[in-house]
Amino acid sequence: MGKTFTKEERLCSKRLIDDLFHNSFSFVLYPYRIVFQPKPSEDHVSPAQSILSVSKRRFKRAVDRNAVKRRMREAFRLQKEELYLFLQEHSLNLLVAFQYVGKEQLPYVYMYERMGLTITKLKDEITNSYLGKPD
Repeated sequence: MGKTFTKEERLCSKRLIDDLFHNSFSFVLYPYRIVFQPKPSEDHVSPAQSILSVSKRRFKRAVDRNAVKRRMREAFRLQKEELYLFLQEHSLNLLVAFQYVGKEQLPYVYMYERMGLTITKLKDEITNSYLGKPD
């Protein structure tokens, strides 16, 4: 599995985004808020479709928002394989939103570490809430 972040992995459909934010589970692991919705697997779709967002209220300048999103995307891209293997093992697809809730730009190294913890917690939450069996 390549370490890319392709168009198929991005969540673009307004209908799916609405569904994600209205019928989903969520948790916060600073500096991220994760909103996710597991679904039964469909063969033609990527194991996970994600959206990354940074609040305009916290970062007024687009340059700052884009820098944070770039760091989030890179941290996710490098660590997503663990999540994808888990989803394929359980025959699931996942819609997920990563929202940045920090008040300032954090160093990339910290964001990378927290993204790893977030992916681990996301797997646990899917197991507990959707699969109904704790590890």
